[in-house]
Amino acid sequence: MSEKNNNDVQSVLSDEKAKEIEEQVESSSSARELTGWTKKAFVAIAIIGALFHLYILNFHPIEPWVFRTIHLAFGAVLGFLLFKGWKTDSEKVHWVDWLMIAAIIWVTYYIITNVSGLLFRVGVMPQMMDTIAAVAGLLIVLELTRRTSGMTLPILAGVFIAYAFVGPWMPGILNHNGYSFDRFVTYIFSVDGVFGVTLDVSSKYILLFIIFGAFLQMSGVGRYFIDFSFSLAGGMRGGPAKVSVISSGLMGMMNGTSAGNAVATGSLTIPLMRRVGYKGRFAAATEATASAGGQIMIPIMGAGAFIMAEVTGIAYSEIIIAATIPALLYFLSVYFMVDFQAIKNGMRGLSRKELPSLKGIFKQAYLFIPIILLISSLLMGYSVIRSGTVAIIACLIVSWIHPSTRMGLKKIIGALELGMKNVIGLLAVCACAGIIVGVIALTGVGLRFSSMLLGIADTNQFLALLFAMGISILLGMGMPTTAAYAVAASVVAPGLIQIGIEPIFAHMFVFYYAVMSAITPPVALAAYAAAGVAGTDPFKTGVQAFKLGIAAFIVPFMFIYSPELMMFGSTGSIALAVLTAAIGIYLLSASVQGWFAAKSANIIVRIILVVAAVAMISSNPLFDAIAIGLIVLAVVLQKIRGENPLQQDKAAM
Repeated sequence: MSEKNNNDVQSVLSDEKAKEIEEQVESSSSARELTGWTKKAFVAIAIIGALFHLYILNFHPIEPWVFRTIHLAFGAVLGFLLFKGWKTDSEKVHWVDWLMIAAIIWVTYYIITNVSGLLFRVGVMPQMMDTIAAVAGLLIVLELTRRTSGMTLPILAGVFIAYAFVGPWMPGILNHNGYSFDRFVTYIFSVDGVFGVTLDVSSKYILLFIIFGAFLQMSGVGRYFIDFSFSLAGGMRGGPAKVSVISSGLMGMMNGTSAGNAVATGSLTIPLMRRVGYKGRFAAATEATASAGGQIMIPIMGAGAFIMAEVTGIAYSEIIIAATIPALLYFLSVYFMVDFQAIKNGMRGLSRKELPSLKGIFKQAYLFIPIILLISSLLMGYSVIRSGTVAIIACLIVSWIHPSTRMGLKKIIGALELGMKNVIGLLAVCACAGIIVGVIALTGVGLRFSSMLLGIADTNQFLALLFAMGISILLGMGMPTTAAYAVAASVVAPGLIQIGIEPIFAHMFVFYYAVMSAITPPVALAAYAAAGVAGTDPFKTGVQAFKLGIAAFIVPFMFIYSPELMMFGSTGSIALAVLTAAIGIYLLSASVQGWFAAKSANIIVRIILVVAAVAMISSNPLFDAIAIGLIVLAVVLQKIRGENPLQQDKAAM
């Protein structure tokens, strides 16, 4: 690498660049630059909101509907202050925004003062004011979601709302009796819809861990994770791509959105990947794929794991234990993908002098304490809320050890503000997803879909799983992970359970595909976000990300047919299943990248490798033996070809 490139790399790794990460995550074309008294009001409301949630969650529980209503109110007030309703150069809060703020405050007051009566009459015998409050609330939720997350989810919610009224004229399984307007809107804007399980999870768990992530970011612990990743993998061949894989896994699990994580870590890793030889499209796709994987990375798993625990009633600790091996297999696959590309292109890693000091990294290893404490608390059986709160406190205390990370009052206030600011979008998504979940429950379309899936499974369970995979991806396209999983869990998971699949397997199956919708063309949000950082074509980047993440489309089938991959079975059987699955992942990666046995692979060898990888899906000894035979055949064919091992396959870039 030239001296100029060395200097460029060092500039990317500088503290100034690290500070830009926060700004890029927060930046949005529709976000205002608040100043003056509105800025002070925003900060004050954010701090009060964060402290209110932490106090209620840990010390003084209140009526759930009231708590979730106040949670939505804080998010809406902050959201309408921060996000513009349309493109404009003006940074002033428009009168429409003040009207929205006044409306959500009134709706909140109405629910709090009438909650006892509302619990009995909404959706059954609503009063006129109930209907007015519900209509106002639904419009606010849809508008807030549009401003923070785009049009996709509000449009989908609108389709489901329309379905509630046109159902009597729909054919087949889509037909239902229909509902009156007042019954429908009051039902949806209640604990059966907007204020249901998705907003419950948002108010308790998502907010808690977003605040935790903000404390990590403001204290510099988050920056340490990236430095740790560079120190660990930056010197390997194609090092920055491997840094992207590791850092995106560490940061993405707490981010709650794969697209946001792609911008946060991608602003650092994508320029470096390009400077060591990766093309822009491949660099952006790598970041998008790794960021999507952050949503399945334990122990936090973005936010979907919390919804899974609430929906299934399965202990959170059991979910993260079951998710461990599949998550590691996913990142192993992405690692193989970037490693093969580095080999093909003859890449080398960054020199040690260009990387963070190894000695300094180990001296600051205590910064991992909050994460270690969080995992330990969860595994010891403490509640998610208690574990998350302890982790926040630990982050604060650990930051005081060294002056460079020490959090004073200003940084604490900044962390609370940043936490509430980052939760606005996810809160809106959860509320809007509640509309869809409510319609599914009200119309019974989920149960009808389950019956259809059961009919398919009577013919072939594998076909039923393929169908469930397609629906989960389709429902998740264009939506953040939390909403994608919430919808898929309502429509697809019950059907899988009905055909005989255990609940934890069924929900993990649809969760994976909901996550992977972020890198599935034509609407691949994470890939589009990374493409924006890299300046590459979004659709082509999405196609490349899909190729890199192809293993994620295989892993769910692996743990369905090999339960050992989710820690079910003896130690020996689990170890064997992990070994065969890892080999299968390696073979699949080799086939996709066209590189096997130290040389480029032709189409015949690549097909053989795919078949061998599929044979490894099941832990059946017969299929393993077939896979071994195919591997031997592939090796022999590669030896016979005698091709120059340094030949590069540019077409795979």
